[in-house]
Amino acid sequence: MKIAMIGAGGLGGYFGGLLAQKGHEVTFVARGAHLQAIQKKGLQVKSVFGDFLIKPARATDDPAQVGAVDLVLFCTKTYRTDEAALAARALVGSETTVLSLQNGVDAVDRIGPVLGPEHMIAGATWLSSAVAAPGIINHVSDFRRVVIGELDGRITPRLQAVHDAFKEIGASTEISGNILSVLWAKLVFISAAAGFGSLTRLPMAAYRGVPETRILIAALMRETSSVAAAHKIDLDPDVLEKSLAFIDKAGPTIKASMQVDVEAGRPSELDSLIGVIGRKGRERGVPTPVADMIYASLLPADLKARGL
Repeated sequence: MKIAMIGAGGLGGYFGGLLAQKGHEVTFVARGAHLQAIQKKGLQVKSVFGDFLIKPARATDDPAQVGAVDLVLFCTKTYRTDEAALAARALVGSETTVLSLQNGVDAVDRIGPVLGPEHMIAGATWLSSAVAAPGIINHVSDFRRVVIGELDGRITPRLQAVHDAFKEIGASTEISGNILSVLWAKLVFISAAAGFGSLTRLPMAAYRGVPETRILIAALMRETSSVAAAHKIDLDPDVLEKSLAFIDKAGPTIKASMQVDVEAGRPSELDSLIGVIGRKGRERGVPTPVADMIYASLLPADLKARGL
């Protein structure tokens, strides 16, 4: 397939590198020093499953130079979604599939109106990977799970093609008939990992067993589940237990990507991972005191990082 990766960071760089390694024509849409390093030295991936180098690597900051592709993969940070969607219009032809693997639950609502809802499928991924230095991706998790689905639950040829491509690179890949439930179930987990990791500045392994902290983690997960239910999203009855178990299994150094950005003083996905809970809760009259507390606590640093 001809693939454009919107964002070449930990997520887009890692999966894009694996797809390129398998012979797909992958172009990385990136910027700044990271783009320059990829263009000059290739994309280097350091992974627990084995290191590799994509050289030469196709990379640009101008999607118009690429033209229409078979698959557009949105892997950029959520606060860049709107500008990225506008820039990606040059990549979309009549048969193009657009898939977001971003965090949060509203990517389709933001990208679809710009690129055309008929092009959209939705997805979620579980991965711990980051840019270690310009042109270098560091993948540290022993998990690399991808779940994708059509918004109407059908299993289509385009969905199967994307599934097969991810399966080929070794990712644990699934097709879901209810992808919105998958996105919200992930939010139950990732909001807690991102929120409490950013507050404590510790890996999951260092705070998950503290009784007082664990009570608040569970409370946030219940809030997120309640908001999902109010929006008629059906989650598994044991979503809280599964989410806690995922945190409990995390390795000793694993941190959520939002936490890494907060610690580095960069803009973060605070609005998409924490703020969205309170915002969507208020739409349905669901109280979200823990989410609101975390959001208010982290917002000043996020505003400072954005220069606001």
